[in-house]
Amino acid sequence: MTDPDWNPRGPRVRRDARSAYDELRARCPVAHGADGSWTFLSHADVARAALDHETFSNAVSRHLQVPNGLDGPTHTAYRAVVERYFTPQRMAALEPRLHEVAVALVEEVDVPGRVDVVRLGSLFAVRAQSAWLGWPAALEPVLLAWMADHRAAARSGDRARTGEVAGRFTAIIRGLTDARRAAGDDAPDDVTTELVRDRVDGRPLTDDEIVSVLRNWTGGDLGSMALAAGVVVTYLADHPDLQGRVREGVSDRELDAVLDEVLRIDDPFVSNRRVTTRPVTVGGREIGPGARVVLHWTAANRDPRAFGDPDAFAPEANAPYNLVWGIGKHVCPGRPLATLELRVLVRALLVATRAIEPDPDRPRLRELPPVGGFSAAPVVLR
Repeated sequence: MTDPDWNPRGPRVRRDARSAYDELRARCPVAHGADGSWTFLSHADVARAALDHETFSNAVSRHLQVPNGLDGPTHTAYRAVVERYFTPQRMAALEPRLHEVAVALVEEVDVPGRVDVVRLGSLFAVRAQSAWLGWPAALEPVLLAWMADHRAAARSGDRARTGEVAGRFTAIIRGLTDARRAAGDDAPDDVTTELVRDRVDGRPLTDDEIVSVLRNWTGGDLGSMALAAGVVVTYLADHPDLQGRVREGVSDRELDAVLDEVLRIDDPFVSNRRVTTRPVTVGGREIGPGARVVLHWTAANRDPRAFGDPDAFAPEANAPYNLVWGIGKHVCPGRPLATLELRVLVRALLVATRAIEPDPDRPRLRELPPVGGFSAAPVVLR
């Protein structure tokens, strides 16, 4: 057994995760953890593994994960089902509704005043996802409480705790899907009902498959939107020139490029897992079959060999190498929706304010591994 190179939850990482990741990548780009897993931190190694679907399997969990925990033709079949919900046409039809949600939420905020953008992002994520899926507004406090418990459980590393939180989310989803099945033809005409009636390979999706898809769409996306909002809005607060340029009016394409680059610089989506199917040598280190592998997106997105100065803002130059949403056939299928949500929220905030500035009286708080971004991101709205 190779001696461990690092502790992903150690004090150095907990004090300043991004700096710790940068230092480890330079010193040990393929790191061996005390738990036996291997972490790839360089851009080249992460991209190689993400694109080598034969050697690095996504079947890492004993629980059903549709489609991201599947491989080969099975993944392809389920991915085709999921991608139908994120087409450009569907996103264009959804945008006015999400714009209404964002504007209404921002109107609840005091301007001038102070706001925690992570908290705001959490509220927006719940309301936007509920609008998209057709979920009742009464679920908002339940989902907000679940998000907080989910983040705390992830930080704890306690499997029993994370299992309990996951079970609660399954119960929420099953309540919604069971009601639609019971309603039959009288079920509401929304995305959740459509998914309940959807098919894969010519057969209806099972209840477990539907729960897995909805867990992937919401369980991950709710927290991801809050983290992404915190990173993006604080970056705009810290960079008034960029904020001014966005305020002057940029196209959706230009704003999306800004969002992607800010998230590259401070990637809140830290990592994904793989498992090796055969022996492989990466970074000069021999890794056997059945080994657990962590693809560290945050470290890879700050690799100077791919981006030069990792903190330099260069959307066009860095776009071809940006791994925020993954790469290869397992690239995030919900990227169009996540980008749309983030775009409409940023626009609503900018329209309602003259300036967004750092809050001099309240410190920002970083999330703790294995989560990235901020747990609290206060700003001042002018």
